[in-house]
Amino acid sequence: MMQSRTHNCGELRIENVGESVTLVGWLENMREVGSGLGFVVLRDFYGTTQIVLETEEMVKTAKAITKESTIQVKGIVRERSSKNPKQATGDIEVVPESITVLGRCRYNELPFEINHSREADETARLKYRYLDLRNPEVKKNIILRCNVIAALRQAMTEHGFMEITTPILTASSPEGARDYLVPARKHPGKFYALPQAPQQFKQLLMTAGFDRYFQIAPCFRDEDARGDRSPGEFYQLDMEMAFATQEDVFAVCEDVLPPVFEKFGTYDIASKAPFTRIPYLEAMEKYGSDKPDLRIDLTVTDVTETLKDCGFGPFAATVTKEMAENSEGALKEGDATNVRIKAVVISDFKESRKFIDKTISDVEVQSGNKAFWFRMDENGELVGGISKFVAPIKEAVVSALSLKAGDLVVISSGKLSAAQKTAGVIVKTFGAAVPGHMDKERYEFCWIVDFPMYEIGEESGELEFCHNPFSMPSGGLETLLKAERGEIDPLSITADQYDLVVNGIELSSGAVRNHDPEIMIKAFEMVRLGEEDVKAKFPAMYNAFCYGAPPHAGIAPGVDRMVMLLAGEDSIREIIPFPMNKNAQDIMMGAPGYVTDKQLEELHIRTVDVEPVE
Repeated sequence: MMQSRTHNCGELRIENVGESVTLVGWLENMREVGSGLGFVVLRDFYGTTQIVLETEEMVKTAKAITKESTIQVKGIVRERSSKNPKQATGDIEVVPESITVLGRCRYNELPFEINHSREADETARLKYRYLDLRNPEVKKNIILRCNVIAALRQAMTEHGFMEITTPILTASSPEGARDYLVPARKHPGKFYALPQAPQQFKQLLMTAGFDRYFQIAPCFRDEDARGDRSPGEFYQLDMEMAFATQEDVFAVCEDVLPPVFEKFGTYDIASKAPFTRIPYLEAMEKYGSDKPDLRIDLTVTDVTETLKDCGFGPFAATVTKEMAENSEGALKEGDATNVRIKAVVISDFKESRKFIDKTISDVEVQSGNKAFWFRMDENGELVGGISKFVAPIKEAVVSALSLKAGDLVVISSGKLSAAQKTAGVIVKTFGAAVPGHMDKERYEFCWIVDFPMYEIGEESGELEFCHNPFSMPSGGLETLLKAERGEIDPLSITADQYDLVVNGIELSSGAVRNHDPEIMIKAFEMVRLGEEDVKAKFPAMYNAFCYGAPPHAGIAPGVDRMVMLLAGEDSIREIIPFPMNKNAQDIMMGAPGYVTDKQLEELHIRTVDVEPVE
């Protein structure tokens, strides 16, 4: 019990009637009924309590207090004559003997109404986040976050993992995103980097002899914001296991995560072990995405062979005369287009033409590519959209897609990656919009496995790592040697890497690590980096692995994304106590901000004037 209060504002019940109590909190609202009658809603972290004012003096005292001031109320608990079943304390009210102002709100007007803050402009919400968080609807997400992290900690400890914190100030290393750099005052011209992830440290812990590590790890990446990604910093449930395989990692995640989702989620149904496993190439072909939402029953079919000669320009297998003439010399008549055509069939479609046009437009905005459509009407005829091109080959189209009356067909085309990407957006957009194709109220997990080890870089045109360079190539050294000898295509090499996906959102990437220096060197040689490059970029890991490293594997599910999914929110900023805006600015604290010349001088830094970034 705190000295300033006997009870909190969510605690009093009918059995407390007659007791003398002291409450503290924020004056949420004051309603004056008459000169000698009024009501105050008192709010604290735990709830609200109604205070009834029955004297002119008390009404006058309360009227003089601005909303959101903190006050102390001493009084007697009384049974309400008109109860409020929607309020936990709705059976009682407190008749005050005294009201004392503890912290006065010095503004007569607030930036927004506290209980309606989610309707306010986001800039205002972020600037006055401490007021926004007073809203119970906003606050509950932060409470959820706390409870989820506590449950994760308990579960990991019960599974034999040891919580170990790793450094925040470390060395810059090429890990996929831009580093946040911190100047070193005692070492002019040198910089620390904030860790993009504890990747190297957790692998070094395995090499040091620790068997099972975890932490709720802060990660820092200078990258752009998305709905499911916060710029600047985020947290992940980082874990690593020595003498472990992919199966060991899967077993832990499949044991730890479903109970958390079932207990704390907006939906109380979550996938049970074992989670569905989908090879990367299959996911791209079947769902058009390596982050499939398995709550949606739509899939992708390749119809290139069926539609390439239908006469519709975007589907053409070879460059036509018209295409060549319109390309300003970029295309030559008769050249292969390498176009792939992907179709998504939406069964039992009953929506309007207006609905089709609107949803197609949404697909094109999200994917950056065109989409096309036709449907089979109740008479079995192909109508609408590009039907005049496909109707002449109706029999082949119906057979290829197993069409029946009432089906809508939405199609993408282009180079393989573009066609797949657009098809994936078609699946997610139409699946969510058309009734009957998405079981929304559940959490569907899946593993995406067998990722390519390498890819051809879009800018370089040369072989590059596709994902994590620390992943073990499937088949180990022998596979790399075969590629080196030209016996296999390097692009055919897969990595012992996996992604955990839930409801179409990537929750985490993980991998069996490349713990052997010889295999590591050979993997980097494939992308034109030699032993000296590896030593220079990853000196600690290389040296440590030379002293005998255990096989090890790990993963790091994103805590912020996890809580976002559990809360049923569309924006990750709703579950972060003090989030940055989309431009990586903390407008409440004024970060990033300028510092003094003296501070810069101490850090041996000189600034130059540049054009501001809009």
